[in-house]
Amino acid sequence: MERKALNRKMFKSLALLSLPTMLEYLLSTLMQYVDTAMVGRLGADATAAVSTTTTITWLTGNICAAVAVAVLTMIAMQIGAGQTDTVKTTAAQALLLSVATGTLIMAVSVILSPFIPGWMGVDLSVRVEAAAYFRIISLSMVFRSMSIVLGAAVRATHDTKTPMIINLTANGLNVLLNALFIYGLDMGVRGAASATALSTSVAGLWTLVVFFRNRMLRFEKERLKPDATILKECTRIGSPVLATGITSCMGYVVFASMITRLGNVIFAAHSIAVTAEEFFYLPGYGLRSATQTMVGNAVGEEDTDKLKSVSFVSICFTVFLMCLSGGALFFAAGPLMRFFTSSDEVALIGAGLLKMVALSEPFFGLQVVLEGICYGLGKTKLPFFIHTLSMWCVRILFTYLCIHVWGFGIRAVWVCMIADNLCKALLSAGMTKHVFRGLFQKISSEV
Repeated sequence: MERKALNRKMFKSLALLSLPTMLEYLLSTLMQYVDTAMVGRLGADATAAVSTTTTITWLTGNICAAVAVAVLTMIAMQIGAGQTDTVKTTAAQALLLSVATGTLIMAVSVILSPFIPGWMGVDLSVRVEAAAYFRIISLSMVFRSMSIVLGAAVRATHDTKTPMIINLTANGLNVLLNALFIYGLDMGVRGAASATALSTSVAGLWTLVVFFRNRMLRFEKERLKPDATILKECTRIGSPVLATGITSCMGYVVFASMITRLGNVIFAAHSIAVTAEEFFYLPGYGLRSATQTMVGNAVGEEDTDKLKSVSFVSICFTVFLMCLSGGALFFAAGPLMRFFTSSDEVALIGAGLLKMVALSEPFFGLQVVLEGICYGLGKTKLPFFIHTLSMWCVRILFTYLCIHVWGFGIRAVWVCMIADNLCKALLSAGMTKHVFRGLFQKISSEV
């Protein structure tokens, strides 16, 4: 009975903490749908121009996300252990890291923007616009970094509502600016980029204000200097996450570059289908963030019962939600593609791809929540090895064989992508079980 009562308590806490984040992700993605649809109305070339650098944008975002994972885990553990003074020092380091990371990424991205479309292998007809799009959105990278890293710090204090409001407002602003720049001022792809850059800047500045107003994070200016201990721990936790992001995103770059060789229509269908799928796996990511926070709290408290309960409840809840979202994606595939594009051929191809991937959504959710558990434990090397092995030995290898050796089309490529997700889920389940055994033995011996 005690176990059931604890599970109910953890479920309630997890739901309250995760629902704002899930709502934020879902509604933000809906607004991104509108964003994609606005560009899609300009034609397949415009969609290809915007989609060409999507994987590179993921890579730059993952660099910031690596810092964010470390910050969230450390602050969650420190709060669980009652180390309020250390929390403030960590918050100061988070601010320094967010600004430094964003500035570096912005500079490198702007310099490389003319060359990236060529490296991606896209048609000459869209390279100029693709380069311009990436250069413009990169100019707001400092603010994007603050939004990601400082937003993670705020979430670690169990405030998930405020980041939700910020991001939803910014996405709404992006849609309005899209309408103004793309259609009102006839700026096309560059108008979409300008809208994204301005709305991202608003989100970053607003997050900075909220960060400074948070009582648990507010620090004295004397703490705004590098702290070797905090930075070392942040590096230990964040480096494998960064490595995961780099190897995965480089895999996505190679993956996307192989698909571009199938033609603009196929690539547009693939890109739109990937965007459409995002809405249906976001519940898993919302729960991952909440799970990471609560697992970190439990580790800081050295409470093995709470740790077991949080993990069990989060896995069950995530898989259940992803079963529902997978079913919804299967039946909504056709209308979704019609919403994004006016091309009958692109819509038909994309709908078939979405119905295929819908069946694997529960496994994707399992992999995502297990990743959140590992991040909350501070065990970030495990996801790195799993992601790297599966990405390159399953997705990339077999996609290459399907396209260049066997001459298969886009459906075979998506089978490879689904196989990659299944492999990650099964490997994560097996390896996380061993991590738990070692951690429980360690805590029990210390107590």
